[in-house]
Amino acid sequence: MQKKLLVVVLGTLFAIPAFAEDAPAAAAAAPTPAVTSNVALVSNYIYRGLTQSNANPAIQGGFDYAHSSGFYAGTWGSSITWVTDETAAQSSGVEIDTYVGFKNSFATDFSYDVGFLRYNYPAKYATTLPPIVGTTPYAKADTNEVYALIGWKWFTLKYSDSLGDTFTVPGAGGTSYIDLSASYAVGDSGYTLGAHYGAQTYTGSTATDMKNNSIDPTYTDYRVSVTKDLSGYTAGLTYTGTNVSDHGFYSTAWNKNTGASALTLSLARTF
Repeated sequence: MQKKLLVVVLGTLFAIPAFAEDAPAAAAAAPTPAVTSNVALVSNYIYRGLTQSNANPAIQGGFDYAHSSGFYAGTWGSSITWVTDETAAQSSGVEIDTYVGFKNSFATDFSYDVGFLRYNYPAKYATTLPPIVGTTPYAKADTNEVYALIGWKWFTLKYSDSLGDTFTVPGAGGTSYIDLSASYAVGDSGYTLGAHYGAQTYTGSTATDMKNNSIDPTYTDYRVSVTKDLSGYTAGLTYTGTNVSDHGFYSTAWNKNTGASALTLSLARTF
């Protein structure tokens, strides 16, 4: 069961940060604040197609620093339940992500973004974690990823690579997530249409054993969305789905499929 939105701009999350109203002409040349904050309320926290909040509402927010050179850093958090839902041996109610990177534009309509992202899940852990398969125990949920993105106009292609244990799966270094997304602003209407397709591919001996035991953690997900700028706030409606099967690795302790199709509402604001 895993999480995150990347993040960095954490926009793998359907809870899209709000955009400010167009500034008056006299203030058009004013520089963008180096530090911004964001807050969002979502009816269901979905990350990479999987619910992180057991299909219940979540409160989210963060802080970002951006330098004119393209360097950025930030932190973001959300209420969650998935760590506890997966096994009673771990108990965490919050996700706190930290990230650092560099992004810029080049040529005409092209952009790039590279960085590091750590998913932190402060939790209470049992002395011995139960096995995922055979005698292999769950790992702690904390996960480190590096990522690279290239964009052109409305499209972005992002590759994320895990550096070790990945969302409770031990020894999963090299596990990857590919994110192909599109975002299109509809004229001056304030509406933005979005679409996404992603593929989470687990590697390592534990993932191989899981696959051999019919609990393969590899899966794909998709998302379509529409957002509306409301005088500084952003309201969103998102539909998500996956090819995750019932009663597999992404089922809760009471056999609820965390990758089930979902319709989510969000309201966000950036300051």
